[in-house]
Amino acid sequence: MGTQPKIPKRRFWHRYHGLGTNVFVLSLVSLLNDTSSEIIYPLLPTFLFLTLGASPFLIGLIEGLAESIASILKLFSGYLSDRFNSRKFPVFLGYCLAAVFRPLLALVNSWPQVLAVRLSDRVGKGIRGAPRDALIAASVPAEKRGLAFGFNRAADHLGAVIGPLVAFGLLSYIAADPDSPTAGEYQSVFLFASVPVVLGLFLIIFFVHEDKKSVSEAETLPLRFSLREFDPNFKRFLIVIALFTLSNSTDAFLLLRARQAGISPPMLPILWMVLHFSKVVMSLIGGDLSDKVGRKKLIFSGWCIYALVYAGFAFVGSAWQAWVLFIIYGAYFGLTEGAEKALVADLVDDEKRGTAYGFYNLAFGITVFPASLLFGFLWTEFGVASAFLVSAGLSVASAVMLTTVKTKRDGSGEILRNG
Repeated sequence: MGTQPKIPKRRFWHRYHGLGTNVFVLSLVSLLNDTSSEIIYPLLPTFLFLTLGASPFLIGLIEGLAESIASILKLFSGYLSDRFNSRKFPVFLGYCLAAVFRPLLALVNSWPQVLAVRLSDRVGKGIRGAPRDALIAASVPAEKRGLAFGFNRAADHLGAVIGPLVAFGLLSYIAADPDSPTAGEYQSVFLFASVPVVLGLFLIIFFVHEDKKSVSEAETLPLRFSLREFDPNFKRFLIVIALFTLSNSTDAFLLLRARQAGISPPMLPILWMVLHFSKVVMSLIGGDLSDKVGRKKLIFSGWCIYALVYAGFAFVGSAWQAWVLFIIYGAYFGLTEGAEKALVADLVDDEKRGTAYGFYNLAFGITVFPASLLFGFLWTEFGVASAFLVSAGLSVASAVMLTTVKTKRDGSGEILRNG
């Protein structure tokens, strides 16, 4: 009796075949942009704190306001991309602003100037974010949305692996004393930040394509700018996101806490790189899992991991503990980022996705600024442990509330996994 031929198992990477040119190109652009951004970001808190004399409260003000502006602008850019039936142009414009304003950090000499540059840079993020996510969602079938967003987030985080490595090399080469860089030495590193994002602009021009409705069809779309058009479960999800974000202050505080735990300034970019390598691995795993086991299970698990990490940072006492917590922190991002965006696409119709991603980012934006201010205030007035433990408690409450969100049927009638 002959043996049956073995059917080769489908390899992990084969699952990414068929995602399409748009997903791969936009992911490469995200990689380049994040390489640019993360040359700067891991050095910025120490630059502000030690060189420009900014307090933890002011660092929270700068980063919270910058991220809040970006998130609020995503609402309008997403809505307008639906209304005028165009995703590619706002994506291109948003990356252009990053290329222009980001290197201006090489010229600042006070924290208000840093605030102005960060706000201008984040305006670009606000313009491009929601249209890009809507373009990705429209480029893949529903059963691959988690995979596509997970892949995009993995590419973005891979840029955040490369960027800090570049920053570490540049700072080690430029600084006379890498443990105590001067303001000018920090700024020399910042000057290199525009190069990768400029390369991404050419990729958008030549390789990103969008299928547009006919002009007559687009002109008949009603001008609606209201949450009343959306499913109640989508609205409930927005409330839960807003509550969780109140616990999610800027990661600049984590970097500052790592410095207090004994990690030297030249090693902060490497720490940031390790975090994002963890994000890359977990984003590839998490996005794929969300298509298989459900979005909510992954988001719930990720938020619980977030609570544990923040509780750990409340009591971190040595450099090795900070390294371990940063690695675990990457799992939170990998399990939640792609799953959250895929869940938004599951809950709304295609023609409303730009607006839906705008509202999703608005829910983040209205609390990310108070979150950083609250964290900075608690740290300054009641101590670092209190700030981290309050954030941990809020994230647990949000995870519990997430269980009240129910998914709906998609257009084909198939029941989407509720998790």
